[in-house]
Amino acid sequence: MKIIIDAMGGDRAPEETVKAISQASRGTDAEFVVTGDENEIKRRLTQNGADMARIRVVHTETVITMEDDPISAVKGKKDSSMSEGLRLLRDGGDAFVSAGNTGALFMGSSLIVRNVKGIKRAAIGAILPFARPTLLLDSGANVTALPEYLLQWAILGSLYMENVMGIASPTVGLLNNGVEEHKGTPALVEAYGMLQKTGSVNFIGNVEARDVPYGPCDVIVTDGFTGNVTLKLAEGVASFLFRTLKETLTENAASKIFAYPMKGKLKGLKTRFDASEYGGAPILGLRKPVIKAHGSSDARAFLNAIRQAERFARSGFSDKLAGIAELKGCKKDTEKEGNSDEQ
Repeated sequence: MKIIIDAMGGDRAPEETVKAISQASRGTDAEFVVTGDENEIKRRLTQNGADMARIRVVHTETVITMEDDPISAVKGKKDSSMSEGLRLLRDGGDAFVSAGNTGALFMGSSLIVRNVKGIKRAAIGAILPFARPTLLLDSGANVTALPEYLLQWAILGSLYMENVMGIASPTVGLLNNGVEEHKGTPALVEAYGMLQKTGSVNFIGNVEARDVPYGPCDVIVTDGFTGNVTLKLAEGVASFLFRTLKETLTENAASKIFAYPMKGKLKGLKTRFDASEYGGAPILGLRKPVIKAHGSSDARAFLNAIRQAERFARSGFSDKLAGIAELKGCKKDTEKEGNSDEQ
């Protein structure tokens, strides 16, 4: 098992990424190929007690920053830690992890690693840590989505939740502004009909945004614009609620006394609603596994992303996608495909 890691991508790289790589090297039989500034990475690996026998560092000169335009970065920074990592994945790696620029990672993955034959558009998945872990797909890569995309993402999401997350017969919902099958845009209405007819997913119908926290299904499909807005709203609401709760419980001496016995349970509750506990966001539909860690990942979050990449690769998920275009309900796309955007 060979996991390729971009050590330079993200707001807290390479300090936090290298800490995570060091810890990962001591707890698995996988081999790690790390891209980035060789001297800096090796110095930090040694400081963090990494198992150097499991790690090979490939030196790269440049870094794709969060501010870089995705297309320009992929085409203009071919010697970056992200681009080199994707080439290494294509040429023999088993999985790739980066906390770098989301748009550049999606664009680079599509151009270098490429989609599985028959997949019209890859999509970024994100786990929503509510009543039950729910995969939101697409969560930011494709601003618009044809009905065929939504159908394929439903199939991809089902396969991922079953094979990587271990959920038997996962259920799928279509994010919409009403539960009735005639609700939504023409694309959503058509997608509803396609999902209803296909025998490839366990489709439960439309899901309203207000019901998402209650875990109505295992996979929710939508276009990348709506998905990204939903994801960021969920993150913001969770942050607001925990901040408000903290302010309330530390308001005065009496509230602090009341809160003290609940400290452990409150910490556990916060962990439960932390999406980074599930790792990063998988890009589904590619020929090999790519995991996008959050840009602000600390060592713990990035370590979870590495572990998720290993589970992803060992699941054999990519091998199960052969012939997906021929699955019932998937028709040939003769229309112009929508644009992609950064999460």
